[in-house]
Amino acid sequence: KEPAATIVEMLKDVTSREGEDAVFECRLSRETTQEAQWFLGDVPLQSNEMNEIKVQGTHHTLILRKVTLEDCGLISFKVGQHTSTA
Repeated sequence: KEPAATIVEMLKDVTSREGEDAVFECRLSRETTQEAQWFLGDVPLQSNEMNEIKVQGTHHTLILRKVTLEDCGLISFKVGQHTSTA
């Protein structure tokens, strides 16, 4: 069984103007096959035309495209038992 990855670089708070992109980045201690998930509030996010989710090795990125006031809120990144919020 692989050891659990931990979050070594936490999310940072981001301030964006309406219509701009908001970028959130998180780094894990190791590459993992564990399910990593992004949330806006309690809503799980998926990659689509409004959200871009990228994974490059241990580096996980969420891009919220052309944010609106409705996008304002808590962003969370969860992997295993570990969570980071901004």
